[in-house]
Amino acid sequence: MVVENIQTDSQTEATQALDDRVRAAMSHMTMGLSPIALGLATADWWLHLASSPGKQMLLAQRAAQLVQQAAKSTAQPAGESDARFKGVAWQQWPCSVMKESFKAGDSWWREAVKVDGMTRHHRQLMEFFARQWMDALSPSNWALTNPEVLAKARETQGESLRKGLELFVQDLETARNARPDTPAEALEPLPYAVGKDVACTPGKVVFRNHLIELIQYSPATDKVLPEPVLIIPSCIMKYYILDLSPHNSMVKYLVEQGHTVFIISWRNPDASDRDLKMQDYLSTGVLQAMAAVKDNTGASRIHTMGYCLGGTFLAIVAAALGRLKRKKTRTAKEQALIPADLPELASVILLAAQTDFSEPGELGVFIDEEQLAHLRQRMNEQGYLSGKQMGGSFQFLASKDLVWSRNTRRYLMGEEDSSFDLMSWNADQTRLPARMHNEYLTSLFLNNALASGQYRFAGATVALMDIDAPMMVVGTTRDHVSPWKSVYKIHLQTDTHVSFVLAAGGHNAGIVSEPGRPRRSYQIASVEDGAGWVDPDDWVAQTPVVQGSWWEAMDRWIKQRSGAPIKAKPIKADKVVCDAPGEYVMVRYAD
Repeated sequence: MVVENIQTDSQTEATQALDDRVRAAMSHMTMGLSPIALGLATADWWLHLASSPGKQMLLAQRAAQLVQQAAKSTAQPAGESDARFKGVAWQQWPCSVMKESFKAGDSWWREAVKVDGMTRHHRQLMEFFARQWMDALSPSNWALTNPEVLAKARETQGESLRKGLELFVQDLETARNARPDTPAEALEPLPYAVGKDVACTPGKVVFRNHLIELIQYSPATDKVLPEPVLIIPSCIMKYYILDLSPHNSMVKYLVEQGHTVFIISWRNPDASDRDLKMQDYLSTGVLQAMAAVKDNTGASRIHTMGYCLGGTFLAIVAAALGRLKRKKTRTAKEQALIPADLPELASVILLAAQTDFSEPGELGVFIDEEQLAHLRQRMNEQGYLSGKQMGGSFQFLASKDLVWSRNTRRYLMGEEDSSFDLMSWNADQTRLPARMHNEYLTSLFLNNALASGQYRFAGATVALMDIDAPMMVVGTTRDHVSPWKSVYKIHLQTDTHVSFVLAAGGHNAGIVSEPGRPRRSYQIASVEDGAGWVDPDDWVAQTPVVQGSWWEAMDRWIKQRSGAPIKAKPIKADKVVCDAPGEYVMVRYAD
């Protein structure tokens, strides 16, 4: 019997190992996406469409209408809203026919994938991938069907096509030679050097542990507010998205307004960090940073600001501290994970940060049980999620601009990529530890544990209702990562003062919105006690639009909740570890 059990266990392990190898191979071939998930969605769509003769008739009728509209538009071209087809050449035969035929096909498929009876997630998958396929098939993506590509080839006597081929071969060679263990010094330099062109606000690293470096910035005014500002960026990105060039650095702006600013620089992990947990990022990261701010300044109260996933971390920590403040006693786990001498939270500011993940926007396309199982296989093999894997997912969300339009300019027209500070930062990719990322996707995205009161930290359930500090919550109008209506749900989850800001722009450009930038605006309104719930669409309709940068509103909001200014003090010499921007931000990987 014992021998039989040993044989059974051995067979189970062998078969599991075989399954793991097959899934790993599939994951590599599909860039981490699950073909099974897409196959199930396709089957759901096809079966429901096959059993819906009425929908089939409507689609046939719609096809005829679209053909007529395309013919009419070809004969009488009107204004073009799609940036891919705005050139004059696209309004002339035969390019106008190709353009209008493509637009008609695109419109038809957008309707065709919407069939009653499908699961919500399968419908999202079909809509998303139908759009990906149509964007890929656009006539603007192919040399022989793009009149602008052909015109430039004639003007340059084929030099543009030769240059494009050269760039394609160059990029292909770079991708082939990329290895996870390639030293940072062997990588192609970033267009904007960290510590010289970006991340150059003067300061010092004043605390370091395995997970974070804490940077304190030198005062730029004679007097400062007594409450420091601690910024918690997302560990998905390098911190200097908030300290770009001097003209658009939020850090520099806050320092010049009289704030003492600290920011966390997260470690860029390697395979040895595979077992780092969400708990580590909350305790060793956020909470130890708070303790270090108090230790370095003596401040009893601090303002806190979290961006993207950093904002989600901050919301969890603020809720845990609110619970402890109310109950006044600590369990053994709370004593181990939450430092005893922490400053009080004067405010909590969340920038494009979700706390409810029930409507995560298009990013939800990548989140289901099958997709996560597929992704786990790849992460377990590596010990981390690579920057390229993350970057690829985000590129999918705006593939028309970030993939296909870019490929057209670079490979068909021979144009080098334009370079500016935000693009350079975007190329400076980071990794995420396998365990932490799995916990984040499973607990927050898949199960929505934080919003439903099921997420646990330090041995206790986290309830966002326990946050007792005033909050400013910022969403952006074109955010594909943290849709603003999802961010807005913080109103349903908390019982404290909330000032909500809706800023023009996307996930990054809407946040990096310095004073003086043209075509910038925002809306801001506060929820007062007893005001009740306001629907997000109603909120937008009734809240006036303010021209300019929301940074200025944030500065005023913080100052209203701060004490009288005090004399600025230099950074304590005995606390200095090294000069800003520190060492962790310099770590780069080829993958």
